[in-house]
Amino acid sequence: MGYNHQQPQPGQPVMYQPVPMPEYGVPQMGPSPGYGGPMPGPEYGAPQMGPSPGYGGPMPGPRYGAPQMGPSPGYGGPMPGPEYGAPNSGPPAAISPAPAAVVPVGVPPGLEYLTQIDQILIHQKVELLEAFIGFETNNQYEIKNSLGQKIYKAKEKNDCCTRNCCGALRSFDMKIKDNTDREVIRFIRPYRCASCWFPCCLQELEVQAPPGTTIGYVSQDWHPCVPKFSIKGANKETVMKLEGPCFACNCCGDVNFKLTGKDGGKSIGRISKQWSGLIKEVFTDTDNFGIQFPMDLDVKMKAVLMGTCFLIDFMFFEKVGNTKQRNTVFS
Repeated sequence: MGYNHQQPQPGQPVMYQPVPMPEYGVPQMGPSPGYGGPMPGPEYGAPQMGPSPGYGGPMPGPRYGAPQMGPSPGYGGPMPGPEYGAPNSGPPAAISPAPAAVVPVGVPPGLEYLTQIDQILIHQKVELLEAFIGFETNNQYEIKNSLGQKIYKAKEKNDCCTRNCCGALRSFDMKIKDNTDREVIRFIRPYRCASCWFPCCLQELEVQAPPGTTIGYVSQDWHPCVPKFSIKGANKETVMKLEGPCFACNCCGDVNFKLTGKDGGKSIGRISKQWSGLIKEVFTDTDNFGIQFPMDLDVKMKAVLMGTCFLIDFMFFEKVGNTKQRNTVFS
């Protein structure tokens, strides 16, 4: 019990003297000679030589940074993870990053938004110089969604002589740019005759997206009374047909061009020349168009339909000088 084993003398009181504890820092060589209480742990930093000699409670873990040699020698709880910065040999425990945005396959750059819509509005800008003195300038347009939000802008690229001498039959390059001013589509129209008496030289427009890569064509089909067009792919294979009224002029109403499959039949969309009001129709060169097509239509064909709309504008609704040109197929 930790008392002195010397036998007391008769009549002398028994004195219990505690045995002094070892000096702090001196290693324990055996069981505590004291009163049997819990023994203090080893010196901080000393290696663990075996199970705790104390009262059997949980044993402290290994020194910070020491390698894990096996299961925890304590009470059997979960083992601490590896040192911070050490390579992870198992499956990652962190949250995986968000997946990258999926870009539709085969969509030309800049046309991704067209995959989400089934309607386009095209508004021609008012040219004051052209309205007052009749001097033909390069046409400019804004292309919007059904909510009126601008998604593209278009501008004709042409010289002064061609614009004022050739009128609505003029050739042109039309550049389509997105809101970051990046050119995403280009329409190329060569100079062609507009008379039905020359079926070998009918109107045509090439569509490139991106510029330099042809994705389709718009070709006028010969007919003595009705304006007809073929919407074609990159190899000039017919994909859809477009047919308008006999007299393509809007007297206080819209003019609709019906879009069908390549074999005709049921309508799948349309291009509409919208009535802008008497003042604008008579005194300005501004035209408003609406294009409707199936949502799942190939995005390249949606771009070709945009080009078809510009070709129709020049053929039937372009103002020459101070007179609005009202072409029919008999012009």
